[in-house]
Amino acid sequence: MTESFRKYCDPQTLARLQGLELRARHIIEGYLSGLHRSPYHGFSIEFAEHREYAPGDDLRYVDWKVFGRTDKVYVKQYEEETNLVVYLLLDTSESMSYQGQQAPWSKLECAKTAAAVLAYLVLRQRDSVGVVTFAEQMGQLVRASSSPSHLKTVLHVLEEAQAQGKTRAGQTFHRLAQRMQKRSVVLIFSDLFDDTQGVLRGLKHLRHRRHDVVVFHVLDPDELEFPFQQTTLFEGMEQLPEVLTEPAALRRAYLREFQAFLTQLRRGCRENALEYVPLRTDQSLEVVLRSFLHARMARAG
Repeated sequence: MTESFRKYCDPQTLARLQGLELRARHIIEGYLSGLHRSPYHGFSIEFAEHREYAPGDDLRYVDWKVFGRTDKVYVKQYEEETNLVVYLLLDTSESMSYQGQQAPWSKLECAKTAAAVLAYLVLRQRDSVGVVTFAEQMGQLVRASSSPSHLKTVLHVLEEAQAQGKTRAGQTFHRLAQRMQKRSVVLIFSDLFDDTQGVLRGLKHLRHRRHDVVVFHVLDPDELEFPFQQTTLFEGMEQLPEVLTEPAALRRAYLREFQAFLTQLRRGCRENALEYVPLRTDQSLEVVLRSFLHARMARAG
């Protein structure tokens, strides 16, 4: 933490920010230090121009449409943008505050830490990162920057975010698709408890605008397994009422509905070329992020 940043933080806020930064540093330095090149390499490649084919050129880059029109063989040349832009979208709706007995932290805490780690990594590679919080409405929006000191701003927004209100994820995605002009990598951290078709339409809109979209689907093991046995009073979230019920009587129906929800989301992501990453709050965040980053690098070649 820089001295100038400390001046604007009360002791409790400063302690939380330091804790978030330490967790991010631990994951980066302890598990990701072997990543010597960007896992986002290749995302910012843009078409530049055509040139005539020369022996030895990769045939994958031949423009066959041009060949069909002109009977001449040209290859596409690409150039890499100087600065990649990554936006972190953090769901701060009330359901993100849930923490079951099997999980070491809430969904929101897990999402904040994952976002902080990836912000740290992007800035370490001298690329730009921005952050957006959302629930029923869009909350904080911090424009992307590549300045090393920008990490403090991103961490401050992440740490100060509180879980409250209903979810309007699809609406937020539509608004951002209209506002973000430059092609970006969009990393979404959410439980996506909203109208599924609306969510998928919003995600599709982002993809249509040529953004590279990754959905980190943050879920508690209780939501996936419904382990409740005794008569339970379920607390309503996002303006829903409390419900007293016998879990055994509805477990099968609940699991069937939840599985249908997951299947619909995964299929929608696959059909729209969106990357879907399940993020359980009882799993090692280091392992999940390391697997994600290595898979991205492998695909980038």
